[in-house]
Amino acid sequence: MSRCSLGYRLVTVLTLLLLGCGPSQAHQAAPHPGIDVLHYTFQLTLSDASDRVRGEATVRLRVESDTLTAARLDLIGVDGGTGMRVSSVTKDGAPADFSQSNNHVHIALEDASVGAEHTFVVAYEGIPADGLIIGENQHGDRTFFGDNWPNRARHWLPTVDHPSDKATVEWIVTAPSRYEVVANGALVEETDLADDQRRTHWRTTEPLPTKVMVIGVADFAVQDVGTYDDTPIQSWVYPEDTARGFRDLGQAERVLRFFEPRLGNYPYAKLANVQSTTRYGGMENASAIFYSESAVADRENDEPLVAHEIAHQWYGNTVTETDWPHLWLSEGFATYLTQLYLEDAYGRERRRMGMRNARRRVVQFAEANPTEPLVDTTYTDPTELLTTNPYQKGAWVLHMLRHQVGDSTFWDGLRDYYATFRQQNASTDDFQQVMEDASGQSLGWFFEQWTRRPGQPHVDGTWRYDEASGTVTVSLRQTQDAAPFRLRLDLGFYPDTGPTPILRTIQMDERTHAVTFALKDAGRITDVQLDPHAWTLMTSTFERE
Repeated sequence: MSRCSLGYRLVTVLTLLLLGCGPSQAHQAAPHPGIDVLHYTFQLTLSDASDRVRGEATVRLRVESDTLTAARLDLIGVDGGTGMRVSSVTKDGAPADFSQSNNHVHIALEDASVGAEHTFVVAYEGIPADGLIIGENQHGDRTFFGDNWPNRARHWLPTVDHPSDKATVEWIVTAPSRYEVVANGALVEETDLADDQRRTHWRTTEPLPTKVMVIGVADFAVQDVGTYDDTPIQSWVYPEDTARGFRDLGQAERVLRFFEPRLGNYPYAKLANVQSTTRYGGMENASAIFYSESAVADRENDEPLVAHEIAHQWYGNTVTETDWPHLWLSEGFATYLTQLYLEDAYGRERRRMGMRNARRRVVQFAEANPTEPLVDTTYTDPTELLTTNPYQKGAWVLHMLRHQVGDSTFWDGLRDYYATFRQQNASTDDFQQVMEDASGQSLGWFFEQWTRRPGQPHVDGTWRYDEASGTVTVSLRQTQDAAPFRLRLDLGFYPDTGPTPILRTIQMDERTHAVTFALKDAGRITDVQLDPHAWTLMTSTFERE
């Protein structure tokens, strides 16, 4: 996702610019011990007469603790004019005792036994303050859009609203027939009803985290872009924006053709790209990606944004972080994979430029936040993690990892990671283990240094050329106050015979490092550059003696 808890506008994926942040919704961001939700069915009735939503949620779950006395679901209760009020609950077809307090629904479990499965039906209604955004789009037309990230599903859906509890989902939406309804998964049914109503039913066969479970209800124009490897690709835009919207979102087929052979089979029944009122520049909802209406309707090319959100279908949606501190496994992956797509489409220099821009952002953030590591466990609200770290620094960790293990091994590792944790959750340690298995290297030092330790090194250096012997002596020193980093550094030696550098790679494990290179046969060396192709996250000064 391209996001800020308010809106992220993606100009290029690696030059994300925060446009401002809305009010924080610091609701509990923790899983619920003792239960595992297996499936949700949400039956929703939407109206033009008011913003009130009537819902019936069927929640099938498995008990994982024999001491559990109640199942707890997240649902924001009524406060003033908004919130949801539960009217009844059944358990396995019989009325169940329940209470609603502190933004949770507690349902009695009198016969809890590990492994037992129960089905609850929760009837509720109310006006959501968030999560389901009901209002007018930029053309003054009424719309309804789910916008759940990070844990805002609880505003309109009774769920375990945490990425670690993934479940399959069905949407059965009754709304005025003038609307089209898009949601996760495959279309099961569209039926016209009495009184100009229509019932639309979508269903997934893959478990999803609640952050990417959504519906979109609006007057849409729908374009079938094409099919790639049996995956239908669609664009859903407002009728007024078809020219620009279909052009921008129609680039999805090219993006999918790049990612799928390199990462593994696309995981969902369709790839729908949807213009919406999401507060983010883009939101990677599974198989129904939402883009801000202004991004779709502007005059800019949103190809990087489309690539970023499609990359999330593998990493973030299908392989989901175990908890919020591991957000970089979602956002860093999408950010870096976008750069690799752009490199394939437009050449290597496009990626180098993107990584240099990202490095500047990472350094600026580290200067302002010198104690904040990539895997940050100090947050109280997941939106606090929407910083440069999971996006640009996460991308840089992957970039350096690729340089460390080699290009083919890196792609092998990404495919193995996806195959191993498909439809599951994974942590930074899990990803490290997969990459160690793929590369045959011990990478504990790498992940400890770049994901658990804040900041980056600063390297001062000089070079001296002895024309008589044809040797170049390079002297380097890490000058940051913190302990030295272990660095894999490229040096580029530029001879007078042409513009292509001679590359040499060194390993710098200590604070200082000096090395002499014999380059007599290369021609006269006129320049030496440190990290000429942008492979190392650092700041540096490097000059001739």
